Amino acid sequence: MFVALIATNILKSQTVTPTYAEKLGFPKGSKVLIIHVDDAGMSHDSNEGTIEAITKGAATSTSVMMPCSWVPEFVHFLKQHPGIDAGLHLTLTSEWKDYRWGPISGKSVTPSLVDKEGDLWRSVAEVVQYASADDVEKEIRAQLDRARTMGFEPTHLDSHMGTLFASPEFLKRYIKVGIENHIPVMLPGGNDVLIQEEEHFSDIVIKQLQSLGNTLWNAGLPVLDDLHNFSYGWKIPENIANDDDKLRDFKTEKYIAALKLLQPGVTMMIMHCTDPSETFKYISDSGPLRKSDLLAMLNPKFKQALKDNGIIVTTWRELMERRKKVK
Repeated sequence: MFVALIATNILKSQTVTPTYAEKLGFPKGSKVLIIHVDDAGMSHDSNEGTIEAITKGAATSTSVMMPCSWVPEFVHFLKQHPGIDAGLHLTLTSEWKDYRWGPISGKSVTPSLVDKEGDLWRSVAEVVQYASADDVEKEIRAQLDRARTMGFEPTHLDSHMGTLFASPEFLKRYIKVGIENHIPVMLPGGNDVLIQEEEHFSDIVIKQLQSLGNTLWNAGLPVLDDLHNFSYGWKIPENIANDDDKLRDFKTEKYIAALKLLQPGVTMMIMHCTDPSETFKYISDSGPLRKSDLLAMLNPKFKQALKDNGIIVTTWRELMERRKKVK
C-alpha cells in the first residue's frame, strides 16, 4: 500500500509539472520537434545537403559553423531566404585530418584555443584540457560578431561536437552570451529522458541542466525539454554504403523508430545532411552517414510518420516568438 501511494504521488508530480512545450502554448501532452541539421557552412556539399533537406525535405532548422570556408555561400543563401531557421553552430574544434580551420578571433587573441598548426584543437578533450574559459567566450562572441557583420542574425546558439557542454565553465559562458544577446540557447532542460539515455548523465548532471533551463526560461528564452542526438552513432553497414535506396531505407527506419521514443515536450533531433561529391571523401569518411540523413529527410515515408505519430514540427524562430508572448 505504501509503495503504491509513493508511485501514485510520483505520477501526480510528473503530470502536474508542465513541459516547456505547454509553457510555450502547445497543447498539453504535445510532442513538438525541431528537426535540425548541423554543420552548414562546413563545405559546399554540406550546404547543398542542408538546403535540400530544409527546402525539399522534413528538416526545419540548421546552424552554421562560422570558422569554415563555405560559410559565405550559405549566408548568401540565407539572405535570399530570410525565413530559414538558422543558428550558430559554435565551433571550438577542427576535427578533420587535412581540412581544418582556426578561430575567428585569431590565435594571438585566443592562444589557448589553437594547436601547434594554429588551428582549433581536433578533439573536445583537448579543448577542455588546454582552452581557457575566457578565450572560449571571446571566440563565441567573435563568431556571433562575424555572423552579424555578414548580415546574419542567428535564431539560436548551439555547440559543435557538444564542446560547450564538456566543461562547467564553458557552459556558463555559452549561456551568458545567449542571455546577454537574448538569443535562444540549445540546452535540454526538461524531462531529459533521451539525452540521459544517450550520454549516460548522472541524476546530478540532469538536475544541473534542468536548473540551467530555469535560468534561461526566467531570462525570457525558450528551453528544450529533451535532445535526440543519436544519429551520428547509427553506423552505416559497409554493404549498403554505395546504394542510395538502401541508405534511404536504413536511415528512414531509424528515424521513424526514434519518433516513437519522443516524450511530450519540445525535443531537438540532430542530424547531418550532406550531398557528398567526389571530393567530400578528402574531408571525411562520413559521407554515406551524412547522405543517408539527407535521403531520409527527403523520404515521403518519414514525413508521413511525423503525421502518423502526431508530431508537431517547429523551429527555434517559432519557439522564440511564442516565448515573447508568455508572461
